Amino acid sequence: MNELRLYNTRTDKKEPFAARTQGRVKLFTCGPSVYRRQHLGNYRTYLFEDVLHKYLEYLGFDVQRVINFTDIEDKAIEEAREEGLSVEELRRPVEEAFFRESEMLGIHLPNEIPRASTSVDSAVELIQVLMEHGHAYRHQGDIFFDPLTYEGFGRLFGLDMSRWPDRKVRFRRDTYPGQRWNLGDFILWHKRRQEDGRVWWETAIGQGRPAWNIQDAAMIKKHLGFEIDIHTGGIDNLYRHHDYTLAIMEGASGKSFCPWWLHGGHLLVNGRKMSKSKGNVTYMGDLLEWGFQPRHIRFFLLSGPYRDQLDLRMPHLDERAGYLDRIRRLAGRLFIGRTNEAGQAGGDPASELRAAFQERMNDNLDFAGAFDAIADHLIRAVSLDQTGSLPPGSRSKLCRMLRKADRILGVLGCAEQSETR
Repeated sequence: MNELRLYNTRTDKKEPFAARTQGRVKLFTCGPSVYRRQHLGNYRTYLFEDVLHKYLEYLGFDVQRVINFTDIEDKAIEEAREEGLSVEELRRPVEEAFFRESEMLGIHLPNEIPRASTSVDSAVELIQVLMEHGHAYRHQGDIFFDPLTYEGFGRLFGLDMSRWPDRKVRFRRDTYPGQRWNLGDFILWHKRRQEDGRVWWETAIGQGRPAWNIQDAAMIKKHLGFEIDIHTGGIDNLYRHHDYTLAIMEGASGKSFCPWWLHGGHLLVNGRKMSKSKGNVTYMGDLLEWGFQPRHIRFFLLSGPYRDQLDLRMPHLDERAGYLDRIRRLAGRLFIGRTNEAGQAGGDPASELRAAFQERMNDNLDFAGAFDAIADHLIRAVSLDQTGSLPPGSRSKLCRMLRKADRILGVLGCAEQSETR
């Protein structure tokens, strides 16, 4: 497989990837809501986005990526009020933990991360344009988007618009519980209310704050423009959120917003979805306390197809950690192996490794398959090296290829290895 094929939620099939502009990719990856600590399910999404970013760069693309912080949604304001904190005081330790844990997991983040609170100007501009185009309107001081004014609304999810109510229905809150569709108009702008405290701005459309529904669109427009290549996020965002973003961006610009949408599946815990009510929400710190290393966590969370559900069970985690450590030891043995210029000629193990790695990664970022391919080639190469049968010069080439692959995989520790010549 010589070309990258990705599963596109928009078309519901796997397709060869093509960027709008040759050699360049604009990528938006949904970031954390920073009123609460990120759990392992959140990090599973950020990890598949990390692999996507790094593999695109491996293929030679110049990737312009934005990941965002959602910091002024209803839930953040409510949580801060209950805790007796400002929104800034609430989010600061959450953001610090996110940066710290992302670094531990080997997640590469852009140098700058925009916040909803720093993109209010962009949100106001978008709302003004949407009102001019007849997609948005003011009601009792708030501003709503009418999906019936935008042709093709809900197409990303595949929403059955025949279910839409005949009467006018408005949904005033930022988010609603559960995986359901709010069949009605969704809010773009909250007028200033006493319960919001200091979380409001003086703007051209009045005093208030942007709703969660427009915050991603505002940050994308501000930092990437109206046309991007790939939009990613967790599968939960297929309910309401991403179709809202799509409608807002295209309703404002009249342009095709994004041809590629990728969504990551849920992380279960012992077969059950994580939730506070079940008491099974699991954090990175929990696994560290149980003796696992960050590399084990990264490897496990990437060990199944990113679109599918992954079940966190201790025996499975133990097995994956042991497998990874065995292959890491093999990689270390190859790096410190002897230089053999008198080995048997024939074959090119490094090229074969590269081809096997790329074949699996090109198949919708098959991380587990790519790792297994590397493991198979490592076992063979170390065996040949020990018997003096590795073709001349092959070990150096293999080590260089392993370093390239591990910039994406991030679990073999090849960057820590030195090569003996």
